[in-house]
This record gives sequence, C-alpha cells and structure tokens, in this order.
Amino acid sequence: MPNSWTSLHARVHRSLGHRQLLPRNSRILIAVSGGQDSVCLAKLLLDLQRKWGWELAIAHCDHRWRRDSQANADYVGNMARNWNLPFHLSVAEGVPETEAAARQWRYGVLSAIAGKNEYAHIVTGHTASDRAETLLYNLIRGAGADGLQALTWKRPLDANIWLVRPLLEVTRSQTGQFCQDFGLQIWEDSTNADSHYARNRIRNELLPYLQSHFNPSVEGHLAQTAELLRADVEYLEEVAGQLLAQALAQNPEFVNREAGKISVNRLVLRNAPVAIQRRAMRQLLLRVLPVAPSFEDVEKLTALIAAPNRSRTDPFPGGALAEVAGELIVLAGF
Repeated sequence: MPNSWTSLHARVHRSLGHRQLLPRNSRILIAVSGGQDSVCLAKLLLDLQRKWGWELAIAHCDHRWRRDSQANADYVGNMARNWNLPFHLSVAEGVPETEAAARQWRYGVLSAIAGKNEYAHIVTGHTASDRAETLLYNLIRGAGADGLQALTWKRPLDANIWLVRPLLEVTRSQTGQFCQDFGLQIWEDSTNADSHYARNRIRNELLPYLQSHFNPSVEGHLAQTAELLRADVEYLEEVAGQLLAQALAQNPEFVNREAGKISVNRLVLRNAPVAIQRRAMRQLLLRVLPVAPSFEDVEKLTALIAAPNRSRTDPFPGGALAEVAGELIVLAGF
C-alpha cells in the first residue's frame, strides 16, 4: 500500500486550486461507473475531502445494457457504503439504443439527483485519454475546433449545477496504476471491448497503433492540443458574441419572436474575419433553430453577409428562411 498522499493526489489538488474547479465546502456528486477512472476519482476526492471541506456523495447510472448491470450497481453501492458516502442509483426504464441516447439520459438523471439533493457540482472521471479519443473521434467526423476541444474542465448543466472533470491531465494508465497501488477493485465493463462502438475501436485499435508506429506519448499530446483549442474557442466565441450583439443593437427592431423574426445588421459583420462571421452566425442560429445548426447551415447564412439584396437561403431545419433586406439579414419563419 502506498503512502496516502501520492503524486497523483498532489497533481489533482493543484489542478483544483489553479483552475478553481470545485470550491471549498461544496456539495459534490461523484458519478461512478465502477471502472478504474471513476473509482480512482472517487478515492482521490475522498482523500482530499479534509483539505477542501467538501460534502461528497456517489451516484451510479444503470443503463441496463449488460446482464451484470444490477451486480455492477450493487458493487458501486457497497463501495459508497464502505466509504460512508451517500449513494444514489438511477435505473433506465427503457434501455438506451445509442451511446448518444445513453449520455443524454445519464446527464439528465445526474442533474435531477443533484438538483433534488442540492449538489452544486457533478464530477466525472473523464481523463486525458478520453480527451484524446474524443478529439480523434470528432476529427474523423469532420468537426471544427469546437468539436476538437470537447471535454472541457468545467461547464454548466443548468443555472445551478456544474459538470466538472478533474482528471483531464491524467491518463487511463495512471488511473489504472493508482487503483492497483491502493488495492481498489474495479468493475470491468464488457462493452468497452465491443468493437461495434467507434470509440472502442479508437481506444483499442487506433490509439495503440499510433502509439506503436508514431508517438508513444500521443494520448498526452492530443489532450494538450484539445486544451490549446479550448482556450482559442473560448476567445473566438467571446469576440463573435460581442460582434453579434453589436449587429443586433444596430437594428432597434432586431427581434420579434412573436412574429418569428430576427434581423441583424450585416454592415457590422462585413469587415470581420470569416472565422468570427461564422461563429456569430452560428450563435444566431442557435437562438432560433430547433436543432444545432450544421456546417452547411452556418455557411449559407454567412454567405448572405456579402450577398446582393434580396438574396435568400433555402429552408433551415424547422422551416426558417433568411433573406437580405438592404443592410439587414432577416431570419423568419421559426
């Protein structure tokens, strides 16, 4: 058994303070699947609890994907009781059909548990390895910088609850070694070996290939790239938001939601770099469309900034149309 204070304890302790992730005396809900990453996270926070004055609890989400899912849930519940932590269990009524559906359900029930029990922060065991996998997954799908910087340290789930990922500088091999050093039993999830899932193929086939043939430290370097992109994206989004606000303010009748119409002054946008124009138009579409805009949606709206008068787009999702009206771009029909 190692000393109770390890280099990993010190690293996470520094990250928490430097990045202001989890305030002192917070009520924190730890999402624990039973795998090595979430078990490592729970143990680290439990050991750091005295320094930070937190109130901790453990939550487990049973997707009912596997025959052993109930036994998995029982295992996590016993872990929580052994550590004298409150335990919250949610079981899916209907088995989620896709990874995306499972993720949406999981964050929904975690938010509900947190709201009901006044936990201001939900923490998950996502690591630098997850960050590297997500970057590769989104790169293959054709995502821009926003998708490549996914898995941020902290983001709001609603007005009162934050999702926090304290292990984004820690690799999966390090969490595994930590669990081994402390004799922490983990629950092996058989679905992690299922090559049907693209993320598993990236984890089990692509990343090992890149490590063997290109760079043994590829996980850490990809995670660093995601961190650099995160800062870039935050800055660009802020600048684009300010520009969009100016374009809206130039037109005193810019919003008439009852009529399903919104307008922006394209003269304000015209001299901005195209990267900022695209982000401003994407922010505008996020306000009015029923779904997140695609690359093509953003491009056709951005093209109207310099288009001739009366130019118009074909319909966006939900049926809205955009048209040039002199110095304005009018988006209507949403």
